[in-house]
Amino acid sequence: MQVYCSKQHENNQNNRFCIHCGEPLPLAAGKVVENRYHILRQLGQGGFGRTYLALDKNQSDENCVLKEFAPQVEAQQDLLKAKELFEREASVLKKLQHPQIPRFHASLQAKLGNKDFFFLVQDYVEGDNYYQLLERQSFSEEEVIKLLQQILPVLLYIHSLDVVHRDISPDNLILRSSDNLPVLIDFGGVKQLPASKGFWFTQLGGNRTLLGKKGYAPEEQLRQGKAFPSSDLYSLAVTILVLLTGKEPQHLYDSYQGIWRWGQEIKVSSQLEVVLKRMLAYKPSDRYQTANEVIKDLNFSIAVKAANPHMTKLKTMIAAPGRQRAGAVVSNLHKRTQLVAGALPLPVWLRPFAVSLIGTTAVVLVFAGTWAVVNAVVRTVSSISVPSISLPKLPGGANPENKPANNKDISQIVNRRQELEIPEGFFTRTVDNLFYTQKPELQGRALTSSSEDAALRKEWYGVADNLLDKLEQAKLSNASRQKLGNYGSQDYDVWRRKAQGKQFGDYTISQLNRDTNQKFDRLFPGQRRGKLNQKTLGQIWYAIAADQVSKVQQ
Repeated sequence: MQVYCSKQHENNQNNRFCIHCGEPLPLAAGKVVENRYHILRQLGQGGFGRTYLALDKNQSDENCVLKEFAPQVEAQQDLLKAKELFEREASVLKKLQHPQIPRFHASLQAKLGNKDFFFLVQDYVEGDNYYQLLERQSFSEEEVIKLLQQILPVLLYIHSLDVVHRDISPDNLILRSSDNLPVLIDFGGVKQLPASKGFWFTQLGGNRTLLGKKGYAPEEQLRQGKAFPSSDLYSLAVTILVLLTGKEPQHLYDSYQGIWRWGQEIKVSSQLEVVLKRMLAYKPSDRYQTANEVIKDLNFSIAVKAANPHMTKLKTMIAAPGRQRAGAVVSNLHKRTQLVAGALPLPVWLRPFAVSLIGTTAVVLVFAGTWAVVNAVVRTVSSISVPSISLPKLPGGANPENKPANNKDISQIVNRRQELEIPEGFFTRTVDNLFYTQKPELQGRALTSSSEDAALRKEWYGVADNLLDKLEQAKLSNASRQKLGNYGSQDYDVWRRKAQGKQFGDYTISQLNRDTNQKFDRLFPGQRRGKLNQKTLGQIWYAIAADQVSKVQQ
């Protein structure tokens, strides 16, 4: 059986390093480490090695995570230093005992081939990480506040032990399936504060890797290798912005002016904005120094907001295709407003087209005990005219002959998508991508519900209708359509391993690529797999391949 490095160089499974480029090779499924840990599949890869899902044969085949530590060093003193650092990190992990941190099982050193490899063994957490969740849904302000309230106590705990995580991001937070609590994972980059007199590099595939992701890690961490508790708070705040907007940090930060795009790309309540701004301060000394300070301010802001029901703000809804979530009108001030709030929830991909509600109602009670003033307030509120909520009608609705043939009624598009069982998050994201690719001059500009954008909205409907046509022409199976938005490189890796293991007979991975490309190119001429957006059209390529694999297996 052959194994492949990330550059697709072919190697014998007994090799631990690629004979072509020197990159450490992944452990093959079925490999047993230390006569105990049976490798099932690779979970991920980072700068220090790979992580694997494995069965612990000594624990009734219990699932666990085997985390490989594979620094590319040759000199004996470097290997000893690497081992020292590994053991230091293992000792840190041993003392972390928190229900929202994977439990540490063991550390071990194994000789594979003629090289020494180090491994950490931890609990396997069943669930999706927040980056995977973000691919399928958008996050409201209420949801990210809940996430903050649930994960800040975890940071408070690790910081109390003089440990800094250094790599907080959406893919290092998992929403655990069993209890819907966020779990902080990947402590390979933990740093003990008393030992933090610098930082160190390791290499994987020739890339020098610093702990921390660009965009998520603060300046002091990326440039100087220094990390403080406030560094973790910075990374957590960036993670929250990414979840709220669906955009990567580089699209939310103006590097020329050195400021975050508040009020432009980032739109949150003033209370949450105050908290996040302090977490994101450039200087570590200007940030919150402890997670507990954030918890107090966050809870205070929420309490102030809830304690003042007479100050109501009808959130402006973004009437544009995209990932931004339309805000619901919430007010206990009057039954009419409650009825509006009940009318607003819509499928995610329809929400962008809801008509914007823009308004602010302020009632000031100067003398709360004065009946006359209360009556005046009631009369004032009762006189407020709340706009009706309705989907925008396509121009030309009264004159069907003016309506382009490919622009079906919005309800028909919804019905077609539902009948095909196409996930709404994937559908919206793909239509957005196609629309803004056709109109790059509109990138970053949200469509509105005004008459000025009527023509653009019609074009977006047309793109949506055309995509549904393509998906129908693809004749995908129900299972493949339902999985759109959830395909990834792991699926292709499984197919490749099966082809290499002759589970497809004489059918090779090259034939799968060729057959899939032929069908895909007929549907989307000029779009080749190597340049596809893996979250949009790339998902359709995977779905076609999945059906082809099923056909071959049958």
